[in-house]
Amino acid sequence: MTNIFILYIPKGNYEALVHYEDTVKKKILPDRIFQHVDSNLRHKLSNIFGNKAIAVWGSRDSLSNRSRFQKMKPGDDILIVEGDTIKLLGKVAATTINPSLSKELWQNIKSGRSDGWNLIYFIANPLEIELPFTEFKKLFGYAINWGLRGFTSIAEAKLKEFYSKYDDLYSILQRIKNGQQIEEKKSIYTEKDKKFEKTEITKDDIDKVLDDKRLSDHIVMQWKLVRLGIKSGSRVWIPKNDQPKITTAYGFNEFEKEFTAGIDTPARYVENIDVVWKEEFRIDAAFEVENTTAIYSGLLRFADLKLVAPNSNYPLFIVAPTAKRNRVIEQIKRPSFKRFDFEKKVRYISYEVLDEIDKFFESSTTGLNVDLLVGKSEMIN
Repeated sequence: MTNIFILYIPKGNYEALVHYEDTVKKKILPDRIFQHVDSNLRHKLSNIFGNKAIAVWGSRDSLSNRSRFQKMKPGDDILIVEGDTIKLLGKVAATTINPSLSKELWQNIKSGRSDGWNLIYFIANPLEIELPFTEFKKLFGYAINWGLRGFTSIAEAKLKEFYSKYDDLYSILQRIKNGQQIEEKKSIYTEKDKKFEKTEITKDDIDKVLDDKRLSDHIVMQWKLVRLGIKSGSRVWIPKNDQPKITTAYGFNEFEKEFTAGIDTPARYVENIDVVWKEEFRIDAAFEVENTTAIYSGLLRFADLKLVAPNSNYPLFIVAPTAKRNRVIEQIKRPSFKRFDFEKKVRYISYEVLDEIDKFFESSTTGLNVDLLVGKSEMIN
């Protein structure tokens, strides 16, 4: 279960706001951090952040703070709250108890104190959100007058109640900020759904899976998505069974080693999706390529994903030849997918359009990101 930690800054606390500006908003270059940490932590941070600057925060080393700090694990949610406003949300990437690094990063501005902020956490996927803290109180059933002090963790009973209804706090707060509805988790497929699944895959679908040419087309498209993902700055995951095929064909082996690190969604619902772009502890996009499995089977994986993570904001793409466009639309509009609103949530991108994007970015990466693919893809309506 993902823990939730809140770091409270009293309104007008000049010292804390200066530190927030210096090490969270502006972030810290890795070299400045690495001279104060051991090789294990350097390796861990390099795997998560690469060469990018890192958001860092710390708390005073009191008994109560240390007891909470020791419960922190990678992937836990962290909120920085100033007064009545959530300034930032992110994920805990790693922690260290480190007076030397504290002294490097933060100086006591107020007179009369010499101790530092030695309980240090590195924040992945930091997002400045400026959302009223009352929205958090509503989600967790806290009274409107519930107040914060210093470094707080949410009680286990509150967490269990929240996760019985919802999936990922990070995504939910983004949806609230954007004025979108939040959804409660749905139960897994009914018996009627399971029967429907068993009877709807046709012989033509199976023949496509067994066709060697189709399989090679799939690998080519999968590789293009891998290459574009890397160029966009994302880390890339493909199913473990497919990784040797890409390595053999293209000599590439820089896949994410463990998909689930810090991701709230259970692995079995995402690890067999054809291509996933991700950054730090966040999924950026998911792609199903039409050839290795029937379109229907790919959509079933997306349906599983939407059942366990209904508030996820990343786009879902079906990639298929232009000649198969009508087939894609027909499958997306099946009654079994109506409740997932796939006509709005799943986008279609053709092989031909993907080829154009790949050729355009052969020698450049400027402007390449998920938003570009969304703009080049088609919403089904």
